[in-house]
Order: sequence, then structure tokens, then C-alpha cells
Amino acid sequence: MQPLEPVEQEGRSGGRGIYWVLKNVVLGPPLRRLFRPIVEGEHHVPRRGPAIIASNHLSFSDWLFMPLALDRRVTFVAKSDYFTGDGVRGWAQKRFFAGTGQVPIDRTGGRASEGALRAGLKVLQRGELFGIYPEGTRSHDGRLYKGRTGVARLALTARVPVIPSAVIGTDTIAPPGKIVSKIVSPTVKFGRPLDFSRYEGMSEDRYILRSVTDEIMYAIMELSGQTYVDMYAPVAKELAARQAKQDAEDETSPQA
Repeated sequence: MQPLEPVEQEGRSGGRGIYWVLKNVVLGPPLRRLFRPIVEGEHHVPRRGPAIIASNHLSFSDWLFMPLALDRRVTFVAKSDYFTGDGVRGWAQKRFFAGTGQVPIDRTGGRASEGALRAGLKVLQRGELFGIYPEGTRSHDGRLYKGRTGVARLALTARVPVIPSAVIGTDTIAPPGKIVSKIVSPTVKFGRPLDFSRYEGMSEDRYILRSVTDEIMYAIMELSGQTYVDMYAPVAKELAARQAKQDAEDETSPQA
């Protein structure tokens, strides 16, 4: 694959400074001492040049432990609400998310995927690493769900390799609704780069996009050891919520 032509972005150095302080002074050292994360396959991540890191998603803490495993900065997208708060709290929140390598994206409406694509392309054009969770949301039950094809579209458009990644144990550390539940050592794995140059010029072919995405998800599944479910995570969450509601109604029903 031919590397993207690098471009500069305004304010890049300031964000890098905050990122370095957070990773190496404020957050990194205590997280390493307390949780002792295990890292495997970090040599698969290129030391320079653009690449996409595609990972499973079990907990909000994933975006802490996965970047912590690498020397290079990993940029993600985050809800734009995190960047628009008022007052001192809003300013601190904005600086925190910007400094930890995240860029704002409006996830409401049908143009969210286009915004994420543009954001990812800008990061990759700078020769950096872009992190993405193809499932689109956290798994509610620890299983691996069907990937959105945005990761494939980005890889083919940018013509960069995809590094499959897996986090294991973060859902035990910080399950939904809790900041920290248990102190265990999470594992972060990186697989061999996936090269999709054979599909160059086919970034709008939905069958190719699905094939590429499924290949990425299979690589993530092999790394994580998760059970794969051929269903989008939000749909599965909704079905689980409906079932839980029905079970609760059955328990309280006078006919039960």
C-alpha cells in the first residue's frame, strides 16, 4: 500500500503535549502499577506511518489500556458533546478528550459515518494511528458482534493496513455503569497487519466492504477468543432489554 501524503493540522503540537503528560505522568504510571496490563504482539504495530487499529469493545477503559500498550499516539473519535461544555468543567473536559487523542464527531443523524470517515482520513493523512471499534458500541454481554463496514471503507479509501487488536478483561475491571469494579490485569493483543490493497478502488462496493469487515472481525475474534454473533450490537442490546423487561413482567404477573 502506498502511504498517504502527510498533512499538517493546526493545534497539533498542543494536543501532543497534553497527551504525553497524561500518558507518561498523570495516568500512565499509576495505571501500569495498579493493573499491570499484559501486552502481546505490539511489534505488529508499525513504528511509523499511518495504520488503522481495529479492536473489540468491552468497556470505557478500553481506550485507556490499548493506547497505553503502545509508544505511539492512537487517535479515536468521541461524541461532540464532550467538546462543547461550558465553564471550567467544560474547558477541562474538552482539553482532556483532545489531549488523550480523541477528535469530536456528531454521532446523531445519518451523516455520522461520513464525519467519522473524514476524521479518520485526517488522522491517517498525518501519518498517525487511528483507533476504531467496528462494533460501534460496547458489547453488553462480552460477545463479539457484527462489525460496521466503516472500518473497511476507511481502510480502502486511505489505502492503509488494518491492525486487529483485542482487549481482554476490561469488562471485569469496569463493567457498564461502574468506574472500577475489580483490580485485574487486562490483556491487550495486536495481530499481524491486514493488507487490503487487492481491493483498491472498490471502496464503494458494499459486498467488498462487508467481506473486508468480516475478515477484520474474524481476526479480532481469534485474538480475543470471544464468541461471535452475526448481529449488530445495538440490535442485540435492544432485544436483551426487551427480554429482561418481559421476564420482569412475568415475575410480577398474577398469572405467574
